[in-house]
Amino acid sequence: MPENDVLVEIKDLHTYFHLSEGVVRAVDGADLVVRKRKTLGIVGESGCGKSITSLSLLRLVPSPGRIESGEITYYKPLGKDQNSEMVEEIKIHELDPMGKLIRSIRGDQISMVFQEPMTAMSPIRTIGKQISEVVLLHQDVSKQEARNIAIETLALTGMPNPERVIDDYPFQLSGGMRQRAVIAMALSCKPTLLIADEPTTALDVTTEAQILDLMRSLQQELGMAIMYITHNLGVIAEMADEVAVMYLGKVVEQADVKTIFFEPLHPYTRGLLASIPQLSDSVALHDRTRRLQTIEGMVPDPYTRFKGCPFYPRCPEMIPGHCDVVEPKSLMVKSGHSVRCHLYTEPGA
Repeated sequence: MPENDVLVEIKDLHTYFHLSEGVVRAVDGADLVVRKRKTLGIVGESGCGKSITSLSLLRLVPSPGRIESGEITYYKPLGKDQNSEMVEEIKIHELDPMGKLIRSIRGDQISMVFQEPMTAMSPIRTIGKQISEVVLLHQDVSKQEARNIAIETLALTGMPNPERVIDDYPFQLSGGMRQRAVIAMALSCKPTLLIADEPTTALDVTTEAQILDLMRSLQQELGMAIMYITHNLGVIAEMADEVAVMYLGKVVEQADVKTIFFEPLHPYTRGLLASIPQLSDSVALHDRTRRLQTIEGMVPDPYTRFKGCPFYPRCPEMIPGHCDVVEPKSLMVKSGHSVRCHLYTEPGA
């Protein structure tokens, strides 16, 4: 049995795309835990499997992709009380992607805010019709009641004049307003888990701060968990309770946010943190010739997988004859802090 605070548990997930050029191992053995009422931040470079992990959770992986192996377990609270110890265990990986059960979960129990609001919403239907459609699909209400819920949800997200905006089309709204509309659509049925895939992409910093404040306040008000996917470690520091660092489809380190920022173990995690510009660094402020620290090399092309540790070609602490031969296993170095690296395993392990 899981711990009482576990909402979603992902074990050894493998999601592959079988193409004529080869097999893309988008997710290659990921392990994640999402806890009730908490925010799990997922970080990593582009192509590390963050978005495909979230799409696997919703069974929305596009063809020719499919879940090859692994487990995705959703501990659905009975009612919508996240504190309820009475749960229904649902094996999402076993569900038909077009089946009735998973379609009853999508948008109702688990919702997603996609990266780009202009592509997440239809340009030829009003905001109100699109939000109302979600409500009508999952709740036994009339069209007028669904419209009222849509207006209430838009107001909840801080949308100005929701009674007027509900009849607008997405292209009539600013970037920040469109993002609020997408968030309103995701929250219209008060989900237990909100997946936010780079929800502040292409927004200016002021609007981004407003959206982040909005998501935090809505999390407190609705009591939901959040899976927050981003490249921005500054956002992770502000939003997340726990952090999972992904590289080439694997979770290489996972811990609470303070541990990740102040006691990182994996060389990849340390490299990501070291690449953040530090305004407090007086040398950097006065020395214009000084370059920012970077991680050497690039993420390999999606068809390439190395023997041994996937990070070893770029790792400054690579152990020859070991890292390039044996793939490391995930090790729990202390309670709540796991790392996948040979630097922390016993010699010969």
